[in-house]
Amino acid sequence: MRAVAAVLAAVLAVGAALPRRGLLPHGPARGDARLRPGDDESSPGVPLRRALRLYGRTARRLYVGTNGVISTQDFPRETQYVDDDFPTDFPVIAPFLADLDTSGDRGNIHYRQDDSPDVLDQAVGYIQAGFPHTAGSFVPTNVFVATWEDVGAYQEFSQDTEPSKKLNTFQAVIAYDDADTYAIFLYPDGGLQFLGTRPKESYNVQLELPARVGFSRGDGDDPKRDGLFHSLASSEQALRQLERGSNAGVPGVWVFHVGSAAPLEHVEPGGGGGAGPGVPQSPEPHVPGNADYTRVLYSHADHVSTELPAWHSSEATSPHPNHRPHAPALLGIVPEGLPASPGQERSRRLHPDGDGGARQSYSPNPSSYSSGHHGVGVEEDVHFNPDVFTYSAASKETCARHHGRCSPHAFCTDYATGVCCHCRATYYGNGRQCLPEGAVHRLNGKVSGSLTVGRASVRFQDVDLHAYIVGSDGRAYTAISGVPQPAARALLPLLPIGGLFAWLFALEEPGSENGFSITGAEFTQSLEVTFYPGEETVHVTQTAEGLGPDNYLSLKTHIQGQVPFLPENVTVHIAPYKELYHYSSSAVTSSAQREYVLVAGTANQTLSYRLRQNVTFAGCPYARLPAQQQLSVARAFALYDGQEHVLRYALAARVGSARDDAENPPVNPCHDGTHACEATARCQPGTGMEYTCECAAGYRRDGWGCRDVDECAEGLSQCGPFTVCLNVPGSYRCECRSGYRPAEDGQACVPLAPASNPCEDGSHPCAPGDRARCLPRAGGHSACECLPGYAGDGIHCSDVDECAENPCHPAATCYNTPGSFSCRCQPGYEGDGFQCAHAEGSTQRLTPCQHERLYPRAVPSGPSPVGDGHMPQCDEEGRYRPLQCHGSTGYCWCVDAAGQEIAGTRTAPGSTPPRCGNPVPTERPRTMCERWRQSLLEHYGGSPRPDQYVPQCDAAGDFTPLQCHGDSGYCWCVDESGREIQGTRSEPGSTPPCLPSVAPPSIRPSPRPDVSPPSTGTFLLYAQGQQIGYLPLNGTRLQKEAAKTLLSLHGSIVVGIDYDCREKTIYWTDVAGRTISRASLEPGAEPETIINSGLISPEGLAVDHLRRAMFWTDSGLDKIERARLDGSERRVLFDTELVNPRAIAVDPVRGNLYWTDWNREAPKIETSTVNGANRRVLVNKDIGLPNGLTFDPFSKLLCWADAGTKHLECTFPDGAGRRVIQNNLNYPFSIISYANHFYHTDWRRDGVIAIDKETGSFTDEYLPEQRSHLYGITAVYPYCPGARK
Repeated sequence: MRAVAAVLAAVLAVGAALPRRGLLPHGPARGDARLRPGDDESSPGVPLRRALRLYGRTARRLYVGTNGVISTQDFPRETQYVDDDFPTDFPVIAPFLADLDTSGDRGNIHYRQDDSPDVLDQAVGYIQAGFPHTAGSFVPTNVFVATWEDVGAYQEFSQDTEPSKKLNTFQAVIAYDDADTYAIFLYPDGGLQFLGTRPKESYNVQLELPARVGFSRGDGDDPKRDGLFHSLASSEQALRQLERGSNAGVPGVWVFHVGSAAPLEHVEPGGGGGAGPGVPQSPEPHVPGNADYTRVLYSHADHVSTELPAWHSSEATSPHPNHRPHAPALLGIVPEGLPASPGQERSRRLHPDGDGGARQSYSPNPSSYSSGHHGVGVEEDVHFNPDVFTYSAASKETCARHHGRCSPHAFCTDYATGVCCHCRATYYGNGRQCLPEGAVHRLNGKVSGSLTVGRASVRFQDVDLHAYIVGSDGRAYTAISGVPQPAARALLPLLPIGGLFAWLFALEEPGSENGFSITGAEFTQSLEVTFYPGEETVHVTQTAEGLGPDNYLSLKTHIQGQVPFLPENVTVHIAPYKELYHYSSSAVTSSAQREYVLVAGTANQTLSYRLRQNVTFAGCPYARLPAQQQLSVARAFALYDGQEHVLRYALAARVGSARDDAENPPVNPCHDGTHACEATARCQPGTGMEYTCECAAGYRRDGWGCRDVDECAEGLSQCGPFTVCLNVPGSYRCECRSGYRPAEDGQACVPLAPASNPCEDGSHPCAPGDRARCLPRAGGHSACECLPGYAGDGIHCSDVDECAENPCHPAATCYNTPGSFSCRCQPGYEGDGFQCAHAEGSTQRLTPCQHERLYPRAVPSGPSPVGDGHMPQCDEEGRYRPLQCHGSTGYCWCVDAAGQEIAGTRTAPGSTPPRCGNPVPTERPRTMCERWRQSLLEHYGGSPRPDQYVPQCDAAGDFTPLQCHGDSGYCWCVDESGREIQGTRSEPGSTPPCLPSVAPPSIRPSPRPDVSPPSTGTFLLYAQGQQIGYLPLNGTRLQKEAAKTLLSLHGSIVVGIDYDCREKTIYWTDVAGRTISRASLEPGAEPETIINSGLISPEGLAVDHLRRAMFWTDSGLDKIERARLDGSERRVLFDTELVNPRAIAVDPVRGNLYWTDWNREAPKIETSTVNGANRRVLVNKDIGLPNGLTFDPFSKLLCWADAGTKHLECTFPDGAGRRVIQNNLNYPFSIISYANHFYHTDWRRDGVIAIDKETGSFTDEYLPEQRSHLYGITAVYPYCPGARK
């Protein structure tokens, strides 16, 4: 056990952390093999000298992988497991499963099997520490050791990036004999410098998936739905505890029983061996009442998903017959109360209750001691062997070994059975904490409470408390700021809140000690105060938590109960007093009766209260304390500063020996309950032992009691006309008769006046009646609504230009009028304007081709098969030319006599046009247009970029009248020689007059083979890398069998996605192409890029269908921008105070914008108007990585999915009413709300997850066959939610 003893000494030296030498020996000197450097490497199978038992199977080979895993079989490609949650589909022992990389000399991975005695001895020491009762006789025959030393996370390098300097070191040990197998995970001090890795598919989307630690059996027909697994840590919070926590009593050491000849249902985590109450048994406690996600979806009797902690009684008997009880080899290796991390104030443990719930217990942490540890003794006897150490928590403590618990300004004294600390001269305290005598001291703290003041309830949380102590003369000043009224004024008489500091730092008379000299800076005061005559009772708890920097004492105060109400014009006066304190080795008690005077002008009233206080502390058992001492308070003040909202107490006190006259005075009968007043009377203390029984208002004296006065029957009420008087105990109530309401004085009643109707009397604020209408509401209120044909809020209404939406027939002209529009057929056509046909006998009979040229139809919303619309070319007789080419894109194709595209004839821009109809005579020389086109194509290498100009020629080789510069959107007209006609160049989005835009042919071209139009109804669209998927809903159930790919976008990485319900068009962001695009959901539609510049990492996207605008976040530029849906009128809304903006949502009806910023240092959710006004933070507490955000237009709730806290939460748009819907998510990315469900994409499951809004339960999930990460998700309705005309 020498190695274990050395580890203990090192642990104590570094302060509750495992030093690197606590790892089992490793490296080339021990004969280790080295894993080949790289990103996804695996070792050859290592044949084991003896087979080991693992998960109920026998394993004869082990494989070590780069990504922090060991397996009994060779690894699949890392994309099949490195980003996934447990269970995996192959056996795994995972001390730190993440995307690791040892390329470029970034660390080493060593492994070997060993049977050396020193290695076996160190391994069994750790195992028996974790299983002191069941592994006492376990003697391993072999161990397998794998060490990841200074390994890095995978990262994509470029010229501007430097390799990360954060490197991890950890070790996994498998120790076994013929019957049992144990696994040990070791995490040395500073060994985990990063907690997760970025997925390779995240591109420039800033994401980091936490590592997974645990075990997976990896069996079952569908390994994503079945299989035993045990998860130790899978969140950042849990991973941070791996170095400081333990289930074996040694920080950084985690032990598990993973195989046995006897039946072993599950992986058994360690749970004993000296782990004191301060050592958390699991870094990732399970929250009762919220079932594990995997267990909810896939629960089987023989396949169990377990999450730590697994609770084991320290007295549990061994399930294995061959494991005899044995004294643990590491008994006491970590002292009782050892904190899980330096400076941790409390350690949290969960214990099972009888009902399967969990209770919490807290143990005080001695981390404020200089060394941070309680003492641990080493037994010594005459047979001492220097090579063998035996540790005992019950052995004697000595100053030689434990003086570190004392203050630097104290000395240590050995006693018969232990040690104590004492402050040196010129210092005072209890020895563990010492302060300089006569100095000024400060205290900082927080005050929380729940008070009933009169009839009002007041709550306050973590308001500030500051105290200033003048030690030279025992003065204590206390200030509490931020307590709301009326509680702040009602606390004025509660002087004992500041009185604690007067006792702690009182001026000491010779031979006496103040409170700090006895308790130090760690204690708890419990105070009960009962006020008279109302008998209101309040409880105060004040907990001191040690000294901080600059010797500041830290204190928490909680106040709960009832206190009397005090009017604003009242001041409180408290006379000097004396108080007797009784002392024992661990507690100080005191009780007293105090009087205080309320003064209002010339009037005053004397009241009193009874107090009982108890101070508990951990004192030196060998110290001699006085049985009692007297505290004398010479001056006491209490006041409330209404301007600064500060409650102040000031006291001057000294402590001395108890005098004869300081015995407890006799207690007035009103205070001890010995008075003779009946229940209906109140006891009012008098002088000495005198008292009177007084009746409250509304009662009359009746012997020793009081009886109620019936004010109504005796005519004593003040009820006015038209009222009914009702008697109640101690008072009466006036109610108005039917048809009357209370008057302003609250006593009389007046006739009910008919409620005014603003819509009738004209007092409403609505727009004129020809534009808006007034809607009466209850209570004399009104609402305004714009008439059809107008848009606005009802107060301001503007005309809607219906003609902008092209509602008329293509052969008709639209005329906009205020509030309406009309359609009129063109000459040569007849009809109502919505339907137009050729007029009988018209001399203007046109061919279909000529008709399309002269009367172009408006281009439908969304991209057409060839871009912004195609105008057909007609021959001299008005027929379609066999060859058709699009003027702006350069696509060409053949058509039949009806103008329908002939399948298979389309050619891409820059290539030779197809030969259509009769072949072009080969003897025709090439025209100027053709020669110029060919020359430029050769210059561009045969494949021009989209931004390069290529002349467009028609079938005869002539310049087409319209020429466009690539995909820039700039077009112009040319003459026969190809020269630009001045004044015809147009901006993007408009068409020059030389060639009016027309719609695609009436018979549409066949749709693209990679686009599958959706059916009607509600469905979900989700982004999955290079495609947009379609997932229909049946009610709220996922129709997984009907899911399909809606749109393939090769070379893209689609992240944000949203839907325009008016034009039935989807919009998306592409972080690979750095663009924003759209596509109509109509058959035959193709994508159209609308923004292709000024973007780096566009992620979140939101469409406002009412304002025809879109909003997006760019986490590369740290901006939020806005533009019209066609990409025009683009402007930046915000480019400051953003770090990692991601999700964004819009409320079109109210005109509000919401977005998340998952800045790890200060994550937040913000809001503003859609125009960028009134920006403010909505949520910035208790959030981690808010990836997904959605606004529900029906419930008016803003909801978000947090990959850091694992919570799905909702709030109202003003931040009120926040509540948790689900607290056990995996790794959500995007979320959408529909009906009574939420749907979110998940990077652990690589699927779409459904959650019930009311119960928070997981109801369904869809896992696409093609596994890759899913990004944005949106819902497509058959109508526009919340839309207005």
